Amino acid sequence: MSVPLIQQLRVGSYILKQRLKGNDKYPLVLMLEPLFRCNLACAGCGKIDYPTPILNKRLSVEECLEAVDDCGAPIVSIPGGEPLLHKEIKAIVDGIIARKKFVYLCTNALLLIKKLDLFTPSTYLTFSIHLDGLKEEHDASVCQEGVFERAVAAIKEVVKRGFRVTVNATLFDNARADRTAEFFDFAMTLGIEGVTISPGYAYERAPDQQHFLNRRQTKQLFRDIFKLGKGKKWVFNQSTLYLDFLAGNQEYHCKPWGNPTRNIFGWQRPCYLLGEGYAASFNELMTTTDWDLYGTGNYEKCANCMVHCGYEPTAVDETVRHPFKALMTKLRPIRTDGPMAPEISLANQRPAEFIFEKHVEEAIAEIESEKLAKDLASDAA
Repeated sequence: MSVPLIQQLRVGSYILKQRLKGNDKYPLVLMLEPLFRCNLACAGCGKIDYPTPILNKRLSVEECLEAVDDCGAPIVSIPGGEPLLHKEIKAIVDGIIARKKFVYLCTNALLLIKKLDLFTPSTYLTFSIHLDGLKEEHDASVCQEGVFERAVAAIKEVVKRGFRVTVNATLFDNARADRTAEFFDFAMTLGIEGVTISPGYAYERAPDQQHFLNRRQTKQLFRDIFKLGKGKKWVFNQSTLYLDFLAGNQEYHCKPWGNPTRNIFGWQRPCYLLGEGYAASFNELMTTTDWDLYGTGNYEKCANCMVHCGYEPTAVDETVRHPFKALMTKLRPIRTDGPMAPEISLANQRPAEFIFEKHVEEAIAEIESEKLAKDLASDAA
């Protein structure tokens, strides 16, 4: 299986229109995060380290669909947290599909079979199921035994029922090329469209800070993996130029506006991975964010990042600008030896700012203020 032609054409047409309009900063995928709460506590995740009042917050259906309309991206990814914990997830998904947007509902699959009857198979709906490798690696990543078997069982059932399914995997510095290659071999037997693969990002609040890859480690790991994959029919849900970048053959700067994030705080600056402030609207995010402050070479927190949500938009833009180069890269095996593309200099990057606590305090104060206002209104009634 692969990405349906209608999706390829719609996304290609959207990108072409942006190029014809002269837009150099446009969204490709909206990261719509309706909640942070999750039913797992993965060691490498920095998304669930919030006080209970924030974990209990949800974006409403109306807020979600307003974000979709304001952003205008052709694809909407719904991560979390665990989106299936949202009581109105069906209405959110249905509303996005009604707008002819392609939805990738990200899930750890623990609730998927229970919730599956809420959804109807559609070209516009894909379940993106989290698997960080084979049983040993995945269960260690999510810090819970038995999750791998449950996720695989869910994948098989969802595929059987006619839904589009992809697998998303994150690799850390304990990943072994041979085991990852075995995982890709296994994933190809599940009937999925493909795998979304990415090196982990060092969330500053993640419980485990010891196993994130630096850029050199990332490039060598992917070279070792792709070397083992030569001649195999692995299918990835990503551009070939991004995979070539992971193998150290392209020098790219990220485009954080390519995957803008809307969550319970607002529109997150500058990207899905970094919460350095929030805008009240998509337009405000795009027009008032100083994008030059971020990215590898510009900001310490971005130094080792090669994650797809920042670099896939760059690779896609490169594909449109240089289609022959993209075609040749696709037709040839990814190069796994020889010199790597030059590294971006970190000499002038600004130091990291740690402002997480400030945002949490502001959010808690807002929640308490809203609660007080409701209580006063209730008392007055």
